[in-house]
Amino acid sequence: MSGKARVERTGGPAGSETWAARPTELAGAAASDVDIDPVIHAQARLRIMATLAAVPVGDELHFPRLRELLDMTAGNLSAHLSKLEGAGYVQQNKTYAGRSPATYLALTPEGRVAFERYVRNLRALLDA
Repeated sequence: MSGKARVERTGGPAGSETWAARPTELAGAAASDVDIDPVIHAQARLRIMATLAAVPVGDELHFPRLRELLDMTAGNLSAHLSKLEGAGYVQQNKTYAGRSPATYLALTPEGRVAFERYVRNLRALLDA
């Protein structure tokens, strides 16, 4: 295919099809060489990772501030954070501010590496 991705129509009822590139052949790299982490790739989790990656190493972001920045409900954000925490990408620091519970969030060192690898691999896929 001369280094181009094949584009195919994907299922669904008539009129609801989407077009998706199937990277069967990429210039300089096989599709199997490009690892797009499915834990990060979900839109909400990608937004969380990108926001937390902007926080300097050693700093944390308060849960309500993250929720505000991403315009997500507390429940939705919590569910995605649990998935990221389960993968070892995010750490939660639960503490108290007076009598009120407070949760602070940061990427783990593994999370930073995973996000950098995700960005690098996505760029390689897009540049192919």
